[in-house]
Amino acid sequence: MNAPISLYDSRTREKKVFTPVNPEEVTMYVCGPTVYNFIHIGNARPAVVFDVLFRLLGRHYPSVKFARNITDIDDKINDAAQKQGISIHEFTQTYIDAYRDDLKSLLCNPPSVEPLATDNIGAMIRMIEDLVSKGHAYAAEGHVLFNVKSMPDYGKLSNRSQEELLAGARVEVAPYKQDPSDFVLWKPSSDDLPGWDSPWGRGRPGWHIECSAMIREVLGERIDIHGGGIDLTFPHHENERAQSNCCTGHEFVGTWMHNGYLNMAGEKMSKSLGNFVTLRSLLESHRGEVLRYALLNAHYRAPLEWSEDLLQQAKTNLDRFYQIIRDEADQDLGAANVQDLIEPLEKALCDDLNSPQALAALHQIANQYFKAESKEDKVKYASALFQAGSYIGLLTQSAQDWFQSASAGVDADAIEALIVERQEAKKARDFARADAIRDELAAQGVILEDSPQGTRWSLK
Repeated sequence: MNAPISLYDSRTREKKVFTPVNPEEVTMYVCGPTVYNFIHIGNARPAVVFDVLFRLLGRHYPSVKFARNITDIDDKINDAAQKQGISIHEFTQTYIDAYRDDLKSLLCNPPSVEPLATDNIGAMIRMIEDLVSKGHAYAAEGHVLFNVKSMPDYGKLSNRSQEELLAGARVEVAPYKQDPSDFVLWKPSSDDLPGWDSPWGRGRPGWHIECSAMIREVLGERIDIHGGGIDLTFPHHENERAQSNCCTGHEFVGTWMHNGYLNMAGEKMSKSLGNFVTLRSLLESHRGEVLRYALLNAHYRAPLEWSEDLLQQAKTNLDRFYQIIRDEADQDLGAANVQDLIEPLEKALCDDLNSPQALAALHQIANQYFKAESKEDKVKYASALFQAGSYIGLLTQSAQDWFQSASAGVDADAIEALIVERQEAKKARDFARADAIRDELAAQGVILEDSPQGTRWSLK
């Protein structure tokens, strides 16, 4: 595993060898959800992409501190909580729990730290005070705004001029702004809205300052990687960069990474367009591992076209892999030293997280397994497949669980009893009854496979 990790930097627009500030502890921050609803499958893409990166960094460095925030104060949250007559904390907890459960279903490891915006209001106020004292922000009519013109290279991350940024941004036209492109760091709260005491009166933070302050609080003033969806490049990440750089006096992020859009019928999936499907609803009909495989099917920087065909192909491929693991279930597949066989997959990941190439490496190992003639070689390739899969968060459950993971209404004990009855019928040469049992199980979506080791079953 000596291959260096190369990552594409959105700010410099080039792929470069990753060099952390402190090789003893790599730091990474990824923007998490605003918890006013269940996440859609497009929101799940960065979770899976950066989980793969988290795993990769963990194999190359002794410690990785990965922070992913939760935005639990927002105008949409305020409105929804008011309509339900409950506190924002009570309202958001439902969706925080759902988010964590959904990502667990996608086999994502939890981050090292998961800061909540409402737990870090003090850090936000201190950062705003810092920006005001340095002349990068100003107070006006209960608001505090960032002075965009105080930062000469504002727009460098999104590669636009200030004029282009202003034209493309949804900016609030307000008389208290010194410049229309200035953005809110703090805004006043009325008595019926959540608010916190501050030097500028009772209020609440703007969205952009939340991430900047949480990064500084949990990871420090300089971090190695900042990730998120490409839709966050402007204005969110552009404004984060402005705030943090102006506070610290240096580039606070070593490498900016952005995953591409997830499209449906050729259009970007989004709540505003109404063409989205929630991760939760997909999990009702598809295993999380199938969704994870599908999300890795395209390079993270490229758009990904979401479709039922994509999901069916992902399941077919996983069935093939788990068949190999099931065939060698009597072996300790995690014990063998097969690093030479895994190396192509690791090299693909080191090359800017090339997940399609990594999946192709898994298929190559599977092909070698089916071509192998000796038991020793078959075990070797099965071991490589099992171990390599874990590098990208796949093939982590038992093959039996994969093939027999029951959907609602499937009684495993009843299935096993029918299989025993079928075997007894075959011994008694009652083939009509044996065939009838097979047909009965097939009608339930149960597939039987007779093998030298006995009869195995799986669900369609």
